[in-house]
Amino acid sequence: METIHSQYMKDGYYITPDPVFPPDVVQRAADGMDAIRTGVYDTGVPPLDSPWNPGDDESELCKIEMPQIASRDVYELVSHSALGKLAAEVTGAEMVQVWWVQLLYKPVSRPEATVQTNVGWHQDRQYWSTWEEGSELFTAWVAVSDVTEDAGPMRFVRGSHTWGLLNQGGFFDQDHDAQRREIQPPDGADWKETVALLPPGGVSFHEKLTFHASGPNTSIGPRRSFAIHMRTQRSRPSGDLRQSLATYIDLPSHCPVVFGEMR
Repeated sequence: METIHSQYMKDGYYITPDPVFPPDVVQRAADGMDAIRTGVYDTGVPPLDSPWNPGDDESELCKIEMPQIASRDVYELVSHSALGKLAAEVTGAEMVQVWWVQLLYKPVSRPEATVQTNVGWHQDRQYWSTWEEGSELFTAWVAVSDVTEDAGPMRFVRGSHTWGLLNQGGFFDQDHDAQRREIQPPDGADWKETVALLPPGGVSFHEKLTFHASGPNTSIGPRRSFAIHMRTQRSRPSGDLRQSLATYIDLPSHCPVVFGEMR
């Protein structure tokens, strides 16, 4: 019988069928997201420098870096033991640590407007040179709203984590069709997409080399989520240096260990 770990290892992703977090934790995280987007930080600490800041264009994809340091309610979700336990089951890890978090708020796209909210096809490893080659890194993508087919859900390419790092595509590219013409899978590889439809509190996990993207949100409300980047005990920053995306890994207030113990 296939386990969630064997499925993750085969496909490069795993999508939970049911909510992982209690509803009250999800609601508080949503409230914390709204507060951060208006510049209210109940910890007294702002997020890190981000592509989107309070007062920016509301029609664009809102991407805010390390929101958990600005909101106790967001930190509660990011550090929740249920997330850590499931992450360990999915990956087979003995230790799981959060090392970076991004708030992602995708507004409804107006029919007459140019799309500005797509997430382009990419592999996360393109942006994670901070970590040594071979480091076991993955992402838990947590839905804080109902992510339906028309809400711009995440899409994964099955088995693409076995293709190696192609360095093709890009997070902020908006033209998915143009990207697909440019991305060249290895000979014999098929491009088969899976859509991650999630309830509030649902989670998908994907490996650092898995190609993924998302399209416009044409539903009736914003698509809310957090991308929680994680590592296992089988990982190490390049040169063991605390810099760039690994700057805060020794600070539990920023990067909690959510399963097992740091060694």
